[in-house]
Amino acid sequence: MPKHTPSTLDPRSPLVLDTRELPRRPGALRTVKRVVPAPADLGGEMIAVPQGADLDLDLRLESVSEGVLVSGTVSGRVRGECGRCLREIDDSLAVRVQELYAYENSTTDSTTDEDEVGRMQGDLIDLEPALRDAVVLTLPTNPLCREDCPGLCPECGVHWDDLPADHSHEQIDPRWAGLSQLNRKEE
Repeated sequence: MPKHTPSTLDPRSPLVLDTRELPRRPGALRTVKRVVPAPADLGGEMIAVPQGADLDLDLRLESVSEGVLVSGTVSGRVRGECGRCLREIDDSLAVRVQELYAYENSTTDSTTDEDEVGRMQGDLIDLEPALRDAVVLTLPTNPLCREDCPGLCPECGVHWDDLPADHSHEQIDPRWAGLSQLNRKEE
């Protein structure tokens, strides 16, 4: 069985969970509810959870034969920019998290790849990678301020909602200008 490096996790870190009070017998359960600051770079280029913003963790830690199953929800605020009109987005996010953390030297070491299952370091669980995966995969790559956002006029850059219905940038070739006058006379 592969050996793991000694514990390098800081038990005081807000995203590190201590399982010493959770018995190592299948079925044992403990809930964790806490507010933690968001780590850096929790999101993409256009939308993310701001660093240090409050994240509400509502988790359930359950002992299973190979380790601890962590499941629950993480919620918080996201901020970004609309991909169509560049207006600011300020919204909420609620994400389901579920991850198995294998005990050190369990049979999971020989039956799974190193990155396939989370690993415990002693009695500590690093929740940040699972949290990061859940949040980043939930956020849209091209966020919208609203589903029917019309975007910006490609000619003048003004938001379509702020322009009159007959707004246009029709440019007539001077060689055809005389013909356009004929069309106006008929109206």
